[in-house]
Amino acid sequence: MQVIARRTLRRFWERHPQAERPIRAWFAVVSKARWRGPADVKQHFGTTVDFVGDNRLIFDLGGNKYRLVVHVSYAFGRMLVKFIGTHAEYDRIDPETVTWRG
Repeated sequence: MQVIARRTLRRFWERHPQAERPIRAWFAVVSKARWRGPADVKQHFGTTVDFVGDNRLIFDLGGNKYRLVVHVSYAFGRMLVKFIGTHAEYDRIDPETVTWRG
């Protein structure tokens, strides 16, 4: 999968250095994946991924300290970062409508 807005991820870990390792680990898996649908994602990430409307996925990173919301296009093999934040920041957004303004 191609991850769009990698710079957004980097900016986040620059503010939260302890997030760098889990974000890089997530990116390493996702960038090599060729998922055809939600079942493929679930097979890789199990209970650390949730699915919401509009083809959005919510990943728990760093032992659930961070949340990453992406919009996925399985047909084009792309993921667009919509949100990354701490768990507390995530609690203040709607994952189905959030748009990154970073």
